[in-house]
Amino acid sequence: MMTFMREKKIYCGDKYMEVDIFPYSKMQKEISKGKRSKKRKESAPKQKNLNDKNSRRYFTQLVNSNFGLGDYHVTATYKDEFLPETLEDAEREVTNYLRRINYRREKEGLIPLEYILVTEYNTEENGEKPIRIHHHIIINGGLNRDTIEDLWSRRRKKGEKKGESIGFINVDRLQPDENGVSALCRYLTKRPCSKKRWTSSHNLKKPWYRNNDHKYRRREIEKICKSIPDSYYWEKKYPGWKLANNDYSLKAVYNDITGWSIYLKMIKLE
Repeated sequence: MMTFMREKKIYCGDKYMEVDIFPYSKMQKEISKGKRSKKRKESAPKQKNLNDKNSRRYFTQLVNSNFGLGDYHVTATYKDEFLPETLEDAEREVTNYLRRINYRREKEGLIPLEYILVTEYNTEENGEKPIRIHHHIIINGGLNRDTIEDLWSRRRKKGEKKGESIGFINVDRLQPDENGVSALCRYLTKRPCSKKRWTSSHNLKKPWYRNNDHKYRRREIEKICKSIPDSYYWEKKYPGWKLANNDYSLKAVYNDITGWSIYLKMIKLE
C-alpha cells in the first residue's frame, strides 16, 4: 500500500498546538478527497471516559482551548450523610450545583458558566456500587471563590444564614505554565486506580485542525526519529511556536507496519 507522511496541526485556543506527523495511505486520501486543507473541528470521543486514551487526549485539548489564568479548579466531595448511592444521583447533585453557580453569575452580570466536569469514583469489590464519589470541575472565572464554595450546600432552612455544606470543597485558581494547564489535566487523568468520566458545557470552543500532506517525506521523518533534533529545529519548522516542554512535548513512535510517527506539543511564542 502506497503511503506518505501527513501533518495534522491541532489548534487548542490561541496559545497551544499539537502536531501529529504520521503515515497516511493513498487510499485513505482518496476517500477523504477534497477535505485536506479545510479548517475542521476535532471530533469529540464517543466515550467520555478518562480511562480511554483518545478521551484523555481530547480532554486536555479542550481544557487548553478554553481555560487558563483567572479560571478555577473546584474539588467537591460528600459528607457520609450526603454520599450518593449511584453515579446518577451524584451527577444530579453536581448538575444542580452548576445551575446554582450559573444563576449567581447571571445575578452578577457575568457571562454564562463554562465548565468541564470530571466525576471520579471507586467501586466495591463486585465492581457494581460506586463508592468515594467526588468531582473535579474546571470553570471560568469571575465569581468570588468563597461564593463558589458556599454554593456547595443544601438549601438553607428557616432561621439559618446558609445551608449545610454537602461536603469538603476547595476552589483553586488555575496556574498555567509553559504547557498551559496540561499539568492539571495529567493529574486528573492519570490515576489508574479509580474510574473517571467527564462532561462539559455546550458553550466551549472546540479544538480544530488542518492537514498538510506536502511538508514531510518518509526518509526525513525516519532521520529525525533516529537522531532527535533540538528545539531550534522545530521553531524553524513552525515559526511563532516552540516546544512546550522538552520532557514530554516530543514523542517518536515506531510501528512495524506503518513506520515512524511524531507527536509534538507546542506553545505560541510571546
